[in-house]
Parts: sequence; C-alpha cells; structure tokens
Amino acid sequence: MRYLLTGHTGFKGAWLALVLLEQGHEVSGLALDPEPGSLFERARVAELLGSDVRADVRDASAVRAAVDDVAPDVVVHLAAQPLVRESYRDPRTTVETNVLGTFNVLEAVQAAGGVRASLVVTTDKVYRNVGQAAGYRELDPLGGADPYSASKAAADLVTQSWIASTPRVVPTAIARAGNVVGGGDVCAERLMVDLLDGFASGRTVRLRNPAATRPWQHVLDCLHGYLVLVDALLDGRATGQAFNFGPPAASCVPVAAVTERVARLWGPAAVWRSEERAGQPHEAAVLSLDAGRAEAELGWRSVLDLDETLRWTVDWTRRVRSGEDAREVTRDQVVAFTSRVGRKAA
Repeated sequence: MRYLLTGHTGFKGAWLALVLLEQGHEVSGLALDPEPGSLFERARVAELLGSDVRADVRDASAVRAAVDDVAPDVVVHLAAQPLVRESYRDPRTTVETNVLGTFNVLEAVQAAGGVRASLVVTTDKVYRNVGQAAGYRELDPLGGADPYSASKAAADLVTQSWIASTPRVVPTAIARAGNVVGGGDVCAERLMVDLLDGFASGRTVRLRNPAATRPWQHVLDCLHGYLVLVDALLDGRATGQAFNFGPPAASCVPVAAVTERVARLWGPAAVWRSEERAGQPHEAAVLSLDAGRAEAELGWRSVLDLDETLRWTVDWTRRVRSGEDAREVTRDQVVAFTSRVGRKAA
C-alpha cells in the first residue's frame, strides 16, 4: 500500500519508514529537516521514499497539498514537538505544532477522499498524572502539567472530537506510547541519547531525575503496535478508539536502574552519577501504561524485554559507531524483530 508519514525525518518516523519499506510498501513523508546525525540521514532514508516533502504541519496548505499529491491509502501522523523540557522553553511552537498540526492533518485526510485509514500518534503523557503506580488505561482522564503533555492531551481530544463529529469520517484511531528507545535517536535531553553519547565520548553522565520511573520500550515494539492498529482500521475495526502500547510492568523501572544496565553493557568506560538540582522544570515522577486493551482486542504483545531492548540499542550504536552502514544495521534488527513476532504469533 501507499503510506504517508508525517514526521518521517524523526526517530520513530525513520524507523517506521524502514519497517514499511522492508514490508514492500511505498512510503512518502512530510516533515521538517532531520537533525544532524539522525537515523534518517545515516540510513539515507530519503533515497527510498516515493516523495520527501519538507514542510511544517502548522502550514495547512502544505499538508493538504502533500496528502493530495501522494494520494495515500494510510496516513500515520507522527509529527510533533516531542520534548517536555523544550516545551517549557518554547510553549507556543509546542502547542501550535501538536494541536494545530494535528487538526491540519485530520482536515487534509478527510478532504482527500481516498484515504482508507488514519492513525494519530499521541503519547503516554496525555494522561492526567496523579502519581499512580498502576498503569494508566485508555479511559482515564487526560491532562497535562507541562506544555508538552497539555498540548498532546489537547491533540488527543481534538482527534476524538473530530472522529465523533465528522460525517463519514475516514477510519481513524489514536495510539499512545512513550519512552521509546532504540538506535539512531539524536534528540537531546533523552536518557538513552545522553547515556550513549556520554559513554562513547568518555564523559561522566549526570542524571537529573534518577528516581523517575518510565515504561521503557524498544521502538520496534512500539511501531509493531501502530501497524497492528492500522491493520485493524483497514479491517473495519477500532475506528474512534485509543490504544496504549507499553511494555510489561517489569520494564517500568527508574532512570538510575536503566543507567546501571546500560553502563554494564557499555563497559568500564561508562561513568555516571546522580545530580539532582532544585528548581528544575516539573516532570512526572512515575509514569506507566496498561496495554491490556491492545493485547485483548488487537492481539498485540511486547516482544523484547527490558534487557533485550537496552542490548539492541547499545548494539546498534556500537555497530554504527564502528563504521557499519546504519541502513543495514537497522534492517538487521527489523528482520530479527519480524522473525521474533512470527514465532510469538505461532
């Protein structure tokens, strides 16, 4: 089929493009320019695309033109300002990108007329965080104490209202996931990026929130969930619904515990210490998702446990840093993961 990905130059977008291409689909994208050194650049993803549109999702006419030109069967909306701390520095761009950008994509998809399925990706941070240890479920209240979380909760609600109020709406669903890790991420102020960059360069990595607990998930497990949900939409199921895609409880551990495991995988050169400081922007202390709905209704399951998730991420980084081709290393992991999914399904 023909896929259009918004945010295809980003971390998850580049991985998703390569997964879909490996499956034999035609892939096009609309996004801003990639970050220097990103997976998109290293794996030369642009060479493989049907079209590669560089535009801002806040530009409604550009979004509409891209959807019309590509004439996709499926649209996956990933484009976002994805960082909590950046949202404090630039709340306006965060809100405009995440809320208005989502509206522009929904509007363009509906106007195009030929789209068979549309997936809007939000985040685990859409939930009103009350510090509960149990994973948040899809019907729990949405909210947000920081500009990023609030903007993604608003985008989620905009999508829900669009689906509910639009006659003959394109089959659309919402995917919620977060704290996704894997090779090729370059976004500053993400734990794995900071750890691997620091360990590789011999710097001491300083943890700002060592006790913060998150649901750590490999990007391929997350994207597998997205595509299972797209398949459900194409089969006439799941329209108007939201699904969490998160790892099992054993993969919800504090930042310090993840750091210890990554440091062991990296070796003696890995040095880190905690450096909690007063006056830092608010970030949730505990966050986890209950993926029971996706498991029961879609048949989705996590494939990689936490140790495998971290090992695959470190292995990708080591291989690419040693000079191996990023596209081939990524493909190796996509093929290995696909094989694991097949064995698990059997």
